[in-house]
Amino acid sequence: MDSFRKIDIDQYDEDVLQDSELYDADPRDPAEVLEDARQRAGAVRGLLARNDIAGALTVILDNAPYGPNVDEAKNLTLTTLLTILNTTKSTEITGVIKSLPLDAQDTLMKYLYKGMAMPGWGDISGSVLLGWHEKLTEVAGVGCIVRTMTDRRIV
Repeated sequence: MDSFRKIDIDQYDEDVLQDSELYDADPRDPAEVLEDARQRAGAVRGLLARNDIAGALTVILDNAPYGPNVDEAKNLTLTTLLTILNTTKSTEITGVIKSLPLDAQDTLMKYLYKGMAMPGWGDISGSVLLGWHEKLTEVAGVGCIVRTMTDRRIV
């Protein structure tokens, strides 16, 4: 009785919209993207040792991995970002966010939503993610949320 629900009707539709049509895929090779993520994670550790939170965020949010076949690089970038967020004092968050360019603020919002959506991650650092979300929304406005929700380049 439920067999009709297992049919992929999109295969019969000429006008179906594929993810590849919504945005240009990352032109880099997945191994290259992973190596870049590893290098940026190392650079972030150095910046955090010097207590340069804004610099660390700028490094990790610049050229974030997106698209298919780069899941390992995406997870490494997310864990590195969560390290930055967890080490930042709550009194410094607003100043750090104000120092970021608009694109980096939008990318940060994507990572905040991704962190909240991951099973188990919200339990570990949910209050940190919500605190950053609150401060980011105060600084960047609701437009940041709208741009994040409508952008198809998923980090």
